[in-house]
This record gives sequence, structure tokens and C-alpha cells, in this order.
Amino acid sequence: MGSHYAERSWPPALSLPRRADSLRPAVDRRRSYPDAGDAALIAWSAEGDRRAFDEIVTRHGPFALRVAARLVPEPAIAEDLVQEAMVRAWSQARVYDPRRARFTTWLYRIVVNLCIDYRRQTRPQALPETFDMPDPAAGADERMEAEQRRNALAAALQALPDRQRAAIALVYDEGVSGAEAARILGASAKAVERLLARARAQLRTHLNPEPERRGPNRKETES
Repeated sequence: MGSHYAERSWPPALSLPRRADSLRPAVDRRRSYPDAGDAALIAWSAEGDRRAFDEIVTRHGPFALRVAARLVPEPAIAEDLVQEAMVRAWSQARVYDPRRARFTTWLYRIVVNLCIDYRRQTRPQALPETFDMPDPAAGADERMEAEQRRNALAAALQALPDRQRAAIALVYDEGVSGAEAARILGASAKAVERLLARARAQLRTHLNPEPERRGPNRKETES
């Protein structure tokens, strides 16, 4: 499934709230931000170092936005949700504990939870007109058939329960390991396996419905 954000430059500038407890300047010129690990960057962010958090957003924003776009197909809403996730990460940087989870797990959990909350509060929306446009080089019949397949798959994916959709997006769309997806979703690895199995079964049912049962055999009715 294609992504509206595959080639898009992101993230845009974030408007982060000021923290009254920040003691350090927005940038510490002694620090090598691009070379720092996530744990160091979020620790510096907790001190009020805006440049450190800018590096986090640049480093992890594109992946976060791709995941959001898988769960919420409206581009503007997906971007707003990632912006909100980043603001929350900045505001809650002091409570992040690297002993409990990797930073990316913590951040992506914020993103996924925001997307799931949004989906639960709103009705399913129609797919954007630009969603996976057909190949213009293909023939008219091929284009129509390919578009129908993509639309059917997209509709089936969006019809999945929220956590099944999130598991599919993380594991199959973005290549996250089952163990990491479990940590992001706050579930066990077995629970994620069950989510994926149920999602696959529902997709098969949606995309390949059983043919209508034929009526009784004519010879049987005549006998």
C-alpha cells in the first residue's frame, strides 16, 4: 500500500510550549546533536534544550508520520496527530525512563494511541482522491481493475478494529518486529500475533467472500 508521505519532506517547524523549569538555553553549542543517541537527546530535551528535540523530530518524524498515515488516511489529520505527539513528547520528556522502554517505543506508542483515540471518536472517512493513484501507463481496463483492488484493500484495512489496524501498520507496512510492535501497543507478543491473525482472517473474508451457495442439485430435487 503506497503512502502519501513517501517522498514528502517532513517534519515542519513545531511550535513547542515553553517550560518554566527550563534552565539551559535552547541550544548548547558544546553538544554534538547529530551524533548523540536518542537517550541523550531526550535527556537534554528534558532540560529545555530545544535543539536536542529538533534533532529527535528530524530523526523520527518521518516514520511517525508514515505510521499515522496508515491509521488515519486524512493527510492533514495524520500530520496534526504527529505534531500533537511530538508536543506531548517534549512536554513529558522528564518522565521518560530509558530503563523501561527504548525512546522510539515510547514515542511511537504516543503516536499510535493518539491515532486510535481519533479513530474511535470519529466516523470512518472516505479515502482521499489521491490515494494510490493507478499507473497511467497501464491500459484502461488494467487501471480500473488495479484501482478497484487497491480501493477494496484500503477499505478492508480501514474497516479493521483499531488495534488490528495498528498491528498491521507496524509489522507489515513498516517492518517493525513483532516484539517491538508489542511494546509499542502495550501488549504481549502473543497478543500481537493474535491481532495479526484476526486481521488477516478478516481481510481474507472481506476481499474473498465465499461464493453464494448454490441451490440444491437439480437431480436431487427431481428424485
